[in-house]
Amino acid sequence: MSAPRRGKDYILRGGRVIDPSQRIDRVIDVQFTNGVVAALGEKLPGGPQVEERDVRGKIVAPGLIDLHTHVYWGGTSIGVDAVALASSSVTAVFVDAGTAGPGNFPGFRKHVIEPSLPVRILPFLNVSYPGIFAFSNTVMVGECADLRLLDLNECVRAVRENADLIVGIKVRVGRGAGGNSGIAPMDMALEVAEEVGLPLMAHLDHPPPSRSEVMARLRPGDILTHCFRPFPNAASGPKGGVRPEIKAARERGVIFDIGHGAGSFGFATGRAMLAAGFKPDVISSDVLQVVDAPTEYRDVRGELIVGKQRLEAGGLVLNGLCWNGGVANPRTGR
Repeated sequence: MSAPRRGKDYILRGGRVIDPSQRIDRVIDVQFTNGVVAALGEKLPGGPQVEERDVRGKIVAPGLIDLHTHVYWGGTSIGVDAVALASSSVTAVFVDAGTAGPGNFPGFRKHVIEPSLPVRILPFLNVSYPGIFAFSNTVMVGECADLRLLDLNECVRAVRENADLIVGIKVRVGRGAGGNSGIAPMDMALEVAEEVGLPLMAHLDHPPPSRSEVMARLRPGDILTHCFRPFPNAASGPKGGVRPEIKAARERGVIFDIGHGAGSFGFATGRAMLAAGFKPDVISSDVLQVVDAPTEYRDVRGELIVGKQRLEAGGLVLNGLCWNGGVANPRTGR
């Protein structure tokens, strides 16, 4: 269904309206005037100048916020076009998970973020100077594998020069993203995050470092993305259940984000975590493109919904997405 156009009144009748900001989840009508929501209610009055659409059996909701995306299109190999994706999906706000670093953030801002408005992009700054610069099937170089690429003063400078945009610091650690650097990139990223007063988003792949090293360092309001990743470094134990360091992190306020992606979600981990009653705080897509991937893997439309549907199949319901979705987190949303 096409979106309401400015200059014309519409009423969407009979849909299930879900709005987490107002704690609404019920069947009501929604009226748009000049492209803006003007009224919510049962049996809203129409008129000859009002176009009505029957949306019974459908969900009517504000555009979703995707907490983990890669949308530096044209500047990095993994970036997707946020404007094109927004027009064919349910996402209105893209939180970019550290695609750009201090060295290329000005280009990300000028050539992608600013021209994309009214589609909003809220970026995390990668602690590595070039950001995620070499990610494909044939060329894969972790941005934290060489610690010479991590200059903390440059990170602080970039954050302060773009304080109106940057919402956090991103670090990717593990054998894939950090080679033999171990926990060092995370310690460096945490120092930046503390200096500028922003949250940290941490990616963890294969050890080193270990899950326990990473979890011990995360602060209240920091984010563990790929929180249901497969073995090794999975959040669940070999016989099920939630590992103690994961429970302790949640108790002190760490945010657990799915960051579904391609290889970053483990079905066995997801089943074990849900069986233990441990639901993620955020369901995000980790939408990206791999430029030299087979064509069938390049279609990124609806990534957030695909991830949500897979989790629903595992036991999460739609309300879990809406009420626990982290969209009202003041440290990551504006």
